[in-house]
Amino acid sequence: MPEPLTLLCIATYVKGQEFMREAKRLGCRVVLLTLEKRRDADWPREILDDIFYIPEDLTLQQMIHAVSYMARTVKIDRIVALDEFDMEPAAELREHMRIPGMGATTLRYFRDKLAMRERAHQAGILVPPFCPVLNYDVLREFMARVAPPWVLKPRSEASAIGIRKLEKADDLWPLLDQLGDRQSYHLLEKFVPGEVFHVDSVVSEGKVVFSEVHQYGRPPMQVSHGGGIFTTRTLKRTSPESKKLQTLQRNLQKALGFVRGVAHTEFIRADSPETAAKTASKTERPEFYFLETSARVGGAYISDVVETATGLNLWREWARVEVLSGAQAETYTLPKLHQDYAGILLTLAKQETPDLSSYNDPEIVDRPAKNHHAALILKSPDPARIATLIDAYTPRFLNDFSATAPVPTEKPTD
Repeated sequence: MPEPLTLLCIATYVKGQEFMREAKRLGCRVVLLTLEKRRDADWPREILDDIFYIPEDLTLQQMIHAVSYMARTVKIDRIVALDEFDMEPAAELREHMRIPGMGATTLRYFRDKLAMRERAHQAGILVPPFCPVLNYDVLREFMARVAPPWVLKPRSEASAIGIRKLEKADDLWPLLDQLGDRQSYHLLEKFVPGEVFHVDSVVSEGKVVFSEVHQYGRPPMQVSHGGGIFTTRTLKRTSPESKKLQTLQRNLQKALGFVRGVAHTEFIRADSPETAAKTASKTERPEFYFLETSARVGGAYISDVVETATGLNLWREWARVEVLSGAQAETYTLPKLHQDYAGILLTLAKQETPDLSSYNDPEIVDRPAKNHHAALILKSPDPARIATLIDAYTPRFLNDFSATAPVPTEKPTD
């Protein structure tokens, strides 16, 4: 009988419990590496074979030393980063220890917004005009050619962290002075207003085997920078938009060389076709532009929305494609799916424990509880009903609960 695989799960944030449980159910030994300050967090200790704790401020080299020391007594077969901020050290550890999985080169296409844009453009996928922050003459030419506003984006941060919107060229130079040697880790991009969509997928051996398309209410950048209500909902699966975005996701993941795991990808449909895009086809009508992708489960309860609509848990399927890889990949099959629709409303709340009892429509199937947050997850066989409820609840959420917090400018500390 073959020896069970040992999975080292790296999680500096508290997430991925269902991944670890599913890996254990599949017969793996599951070892968790997390921060010392997460020692008392809600980990699935009943299924973990071991837990190792590290200080928060370890350098990459120190992390490699620590895991290599661990490997003297623990045979590690796979390394999985359960949070986006853990992906670089996980990739470097795989390279150093010659463990199968995504290496540092491929990872750039899922963490570096400049690399992913360049590869998408090469594959003929529309992207907003962009420019690396390297040569100042090239930046001046870009701003003279591409009308403002622009956004200055960190190349490797998650979500809307560190993004700044610029209205004129003179706004850029003081920011670059502040960034100093860190400025080359940014890119400048045309700000494209429009509706933002996300596609959440499972990829097995280079093939997208599952995808769900969703539409945000307000773009996440607006919610992050201006406050308000975060919403997203399943798009009608037979709609032209859903079909187009499914195709774009397949083409994108193939171009990026994604082999296995889960992917969360965002696209924007421009309000106006005037936005000049870099595209291989001059005749294609500008419509959906690629914004960014990541090899992770989407945040803000998106995985719960997907599971509510389809019955598929992205964390569990990620564990399954990770374990049933290579020679065993042919044994991977999707679970039985259902075809409902779902949505979520989520906001930072002024109350520590918001009272949502006045929201009592039968479509409400979950009320995720978190201090100073209000959230509802909705389910219906009719996508129009989900949209109607979100439209009705959004102003009520604003009045009843909504609070604001400072705009994130760097990686959160908790």
